Amino acid sequence: MSEIRFKIRDYLKAITGLLLVIWLFKGWLGLEKYNEYMVWAIIGLIVIVEVLGVGRWFGVTLSGIIFSLAKAAFLISLFLFVGKWLGIPEDFPVTSKMAFAYFVVLSIAGILVGGIETPRIRKKEDIIPKVEKKAYEFNDLDFGDVKVRGEGKAYPLKFGRKRVGWAIEGSVEVEAQTPLGSIRRKLISPVVIWTSQDIKGRKVTANENFVRTVEALLHQKSLRVREDEVALDLGILKVYDSDNYTYVKMPFLEIVDTPSGSEVKIGPLKIRDGRPRKIDEEMVTIEELRNGFRLTKIGSNLRIKTEDYDIEIENDKISYRSGSEKLTIAEDYVAISSNGISVSVGKDYAKLRIEDSIISARNGVVKIRIGGKTYTLNSREAYKKVIEKAKDIVKIEGEEVIEGLGIDRTRVRRKIKELVEELMNYLGGN
Repeated sequence: MSEIRFKIRDYLKAITGLLLVIWLFKGWLGLEKYNEYMVWAIIGLIVIVEVLGVGRWFGVTLSGIIFSLAKAAFLISLFLFVGKWLGIPEDFPVTSKMAFAYFVVLSIAGILVGGIETPRIRKKEDIIPKVEKKAYEFNDLDFGDVKVRGEGKAYPLKFGRKRVGWAIEGSVEVEAQTPLGSIRRKLISPVVIWTSQDIKGRKVTANENFVRTVEALLHQKSLRVREDEVALDLGILKVYDSDNYTYVKMPFLEIVDTPSGSEVKIGPLKIRDGRPRKIDEEMVTIEELRNGFRLTKIGSNLRIKTEDYDIEIENDKISYRSGSEKLTIAEDYVAISSNGISVSVGKDYAKLRIEDSIISARNGVVKIRIGGKTYTLNSREAYKKVIEKAKDIVKIEGEEVIEGLGIDRTRVRRKIKELVEELMNYLGGN
């Protein structure tokens, strides 16, 4: 029933927007005589749309209804304030100041009533969703490039009255398509999937011991959350942080921060700076509660964390990290690094470093720094040799990092030493 109500709300929301456009161009459309009727219709639709939206997070409550009326009053206040320059009748009985006063009073009332009705969040444990003692047959879920397959039971995870995910009992396998190839892993139950997507399996008998186990593990998870966590998902709270995209979502609050701009949404208010890149898809997380596997997907961004490695895919950049070893693949360069070793190569440049020795090549010029001394080679042949050697090292060592073998430091050291000797011959020739 709630889904039907929200669909009706979406239709009425679209109608309200269309009516606003018609009202804005009423003079051109010859509808001036219906001006007051349209203003009343817009106000009425705003109220209806907001009231129909009650219950997305905590179910239909008195405080929810009051807050929806407060939001409606705020929107009406904005409409009337701006509308006085666009043709709202001067003798219209409702003013923007009056509507704003209703917004303030209703907000205060909603806060007071909500203190009694709404789940209180005073410490980290309070954001842990509850596991319902009901189960449904589980088979699979499809998130585009990420697919979850298996057999077992799915238990709804709820915060208040809103379902924010599923706890899976049984066999589960996740498969993710990445530029590095297909990553497939069998997960150990219990597995949680933080998503609003529905599971349409038939109802089956619930295992109360499993419910208690999941609740205990979720509680432990909340106590282990670190402040430097770069991907966090508890259904009610979603956090994703990377070099080019930061996303935080909570009830009534959403933050998006990108190099092109940022946006903060607090209830009905939006504060935007620049033109932030927004992702319309919901953030989805699949994780084992007992082991270290966690996969987080938001749009085309993907992060996979296991006991052995981390993979992050963002736009055209891929980062693979295992212990102190890291492989980065971007559109215009590839790089590997480990303790004291780094090799990067692009279309027309390369840089190799091992301990205190550095070799760089760019624009046909090679620079060598060894033991505090710097040498420069203006040799196209030497420049090409550095590029080729860097590509060779990155190709071999990158493949072995992905295969879990790690960087062969002895081999890299030998190749760089050979390269230095060859370059010194060029230097001696000059």
